[in-house]
Amino acid sequence: MKDKVIELITPKISHLNMIVSDVYIEKEEGNTFLKIELDSDSIIDLNRIVEASNIINPIMDKEDLIDESYILDIYAKEKGEVNNEC
Repeated sequence: MKDKVIELITPKISHLNMIVSDVYIEKEEGNTFLKIELDSDSIIDLNRIVEASNIINPIMDKEDLIDESYILDIYAKEKGEVNNEC
């Protein structure tokens, strides 16, 4: 499923200079989450996540890749800390 999600989403978000770096299903407190991690050479702020989500949500709804109900969680890959000490 991971490869299928990446194949479906990557061309649609490429103009945002983002890629799908990971896709997985996780169960938490009785809920199923489809987690999609995005990465970019530049910082992915909340506005970029919203923009990507507006593209990804309809794709995932249309393709219906998971039989059970789930919560779609789209987030940015965490970058390492920058040490600004002199």
